[in-house]
Amino acid sequence: MKKLGFLFALAAPVIAIGLAATSASAATSGQHDKSSHASDEKGMRGAAIGKAAPAFELKDVDGKTVKLADYKGKIVVLEWFNPECPVSAGCHQNGALKDQAARAAKDGVVWLAINSGAAGKEGSGAERNKKAAAEWNMKHPVLMDENGEVGHLYGAKTTPHMFVIDAKGVLVYKGAIDNHEQGEKNVNYVDAALADLKAGKPVATKETKSYGCGVKYGKPSN
Repeated sequence: MKKLGFLFALAAPVIAIGLAATSASAATSGQHDKSSHASDEKGMRGAAIGKAAPAFELKDVDGKTVKLADYKGKIVVLEWFNPECPVSAGCHQNGALKDQAARAAKDGVVWLAINSGAAGKEGSGAERNKKAAAEWNMKHPVLMDENGEVGHLYGAKTTPHMFVIDAKGVLVYKGAIDNHEQGEKNVNYVDAALADLKAGKPVATKETKSYGCGVKYGKPSN
C-alpha cells in the first residue's frame, strides 16, 4: 500500500498538468471555433466563380444611386472597404490600393468600393467614408451597404475583400488584393486578373483567401 501511495503521489502532478493542458487546448479550440463562426454567418457562402455576379443597387456617400447593371459590358472591380480598418487604410495610404483604381480606370475598368458596416459600427457613416475618400484621393464611388445585404450576397468577409467581374457580368476572381500577408514575392491578384482579361485569357488565379479586418456587419435579423 505504501508503494501504491508513493506511485500515486508521483502521478498526480502529471495528471494535473495533463488536465490543465487539455483545458487550455479546449479553450483555444473554442476561441478558434468562435472566430471561424464569425466569418461563416448566415448567407456568407457568397457569389460563385464562373457564375453571373449578383445584381445590386446602393447609394454612394453623396446619396447617388449606383447599380451594377449600369456598367453592363464593362469590367468591374468591387472592393470591400472600411476607413477605420488598419489594413484597408494602409492599403490606400501606402499599399496596393493607393493608385490601383486610377490605373485600372485608364483601361476602362470600373472600380466600386463598398462599406457593409452597420450604422454605429467602426468606420460606418457616409460622412466618415466621404472624408477618407477625399484624404486618400479615391476618385471611384464609395457605396454604403449598412444593412449588409450586398456584402452577404457576395460573401464579403474582410476589408479589403476583392471581387472582379468580367465584361459579360461573370465573377472571375474573389479573394485577397495580393499575397502580402504571406510574406512572399509580391503578387497582386487583382492586377493579374485584370491583365488576363485584357489579354483575352481566362483568369489564372480565380480565388484566394482574403485578409484584413472582419466586415462590421450588424446582427442578423431573425
